[in-house]
Amino acid sequence: MQKGSTESKELDQVGPESDEDQAIGEHAQPNSPAWAKVTGVRLWLYSNSLLLVMGTIFFASWFAQSVTGWSAYNDEQVLHRAAEVSWFGYVTGAEFWEATLQNWQSEFLAVGTMAIFSVYLRQRGSAQSKPVGCPHDKTAVEG
Repeated sequence: MQKGSTESKELDQVGPESDEDQAIGEHAQPNSPAWAKVTGVRLWLYSNSLLLVMGTIFFASWFAQSVTGWSAYNDEQVLHRAAEVSWFGYVTGAEFWEATLQNWQSEFLAVGTMAIFSVYLRQRGSAQSKPVGCPHDKTAVEG
């Protein structure tokens, strides 16, 4: 929370907000997304869809990078007649973390996908997300 910031929610609106404020369930508008009009697991999934998708993309890309890096690292080990290492040994070593922390492409991918996904996905109570029941064509400011 940051007082006066246009990127932050108002200080008295901390938390996930009420169903009425989020325009979900019985408070959904006629043009709200279908999953914002339901209750239960589907509403919970949609209310947290941005976090779930971005977290999945992050961990999937991290895992893919670790497997390809591990394979390349073991190829180098074989060329130098050194012992191969396990995947766990590779991801706990400096080589993997150096490559991971220098991977700027993942930063640009994250920002780009966040911008696109935030039009259609929601995170209940987030200052960066429009209300869960807000139509796709509305902005967070209008919502």
